[in-house]
Amino acid sequence: MVKMLKGRDFISLADYTPEEFKLILETTKELKLRYYSGERIIPVLQGRVLAMIFEKPSTRTRVSFEVAMEQLGGHAMYLGWRELQLGRGETIADTARVLSRYVDGIMARVYEHNKLVELAKYSDKPVINGLSDLLHPCQAVADIYTIMEKKGEPSKLKIVFVGDGHDNVLHSLMIGIALVGGKIVISSPKGYDPDPIVMKWFNEISSKTGAEVDIERDPREAVKGADVVYTDVWVSMGQEKERERRIRELKPYQVNKELMNLAKPDAIFMHCLPAHRGEEVTDDVIDGKWSVVWDQAENRLHTQKAILALLIP
Repeated sequence: MVKMLKGRDFISLADYTPEEFKLILETTKELKLRYYSGERIIPVLQGRVLAMIFEKPSTRTRVSFEVAMEQLGGHAMYLGWRELQLGRGETIADTARVLSRYVDGIMARVYEHNKLVELAKYSDKPVINGLSDLLHPCQAVADIYTIMEKKGEPSKLKIVFVGDGHDNVLHSLMIGIALVGGKIVISSPKGYDPDPIVMKWFNEISSKTGAEVDIERDPREAVKGADVVYTDVWVSMGQEKERERRIRELKPYQVNKELMNLAKPDAIFMHCLPAHRGEEVTDDVIDGKWSVVWDQAENRLHTQKAILALLIP
């Protein structure tokens, strides 16, 4: 296994070069092929332990990381935020220093992005972003890999995200698309645009790769001729008090059969899950001919294995 990324944190894809991102995608492909050829255990992390800190609930992130470590010969340890001394006031810095003495890597799923930044600052071992309110880089690796698997070279595709343009999944997807030199069209209402720091990162990377981003308020116009249509929930964890307003303002951006019919006949539909069926997407889309969401979800396992194998010393 290539050692060039050993010991690196995985907080944001913006910390990686296009070449390094390509290596992660190529490693994903290799490990997935080996898995389906019958190599259920590839013990490159034998004897290694991953601490998994969860401030937010999880299905895909928890299970995929735990299974990934098992299939790489290591072990994953679930640590609920309130089960740790973090929940009783111990500082993130002190927690990071202690965990670094016990484990070989830390994955954390948190609310505030700065908690991950601080965890990485004080940890001697690699810290992996399992989701924050700003970014979800592990999801973006699986997304880009799925797009390549289903549709080929991203730079030749029209990729459209419909819904909340300030979404953490979209933020990381944007950076991933920037790294591969693709084009993304974001269709969201005013007040739901991407975070300025993410736009800054996108522009810095795209100046080298030729990637493009456009914002189109009209979802029907945005989806015309699309190869990929992506959406995410309108109300994320921590936004429950804004639920009524967000649903009202984002309702015109629902991905339904009528909208998908404006995309290319062979377009695919993507969603990071969990889905709020009947809100951002209808059943006939997520369960229909366009949907690749289950393959996309499976690829979280294979991309997680690539990230762990490349980063954990």
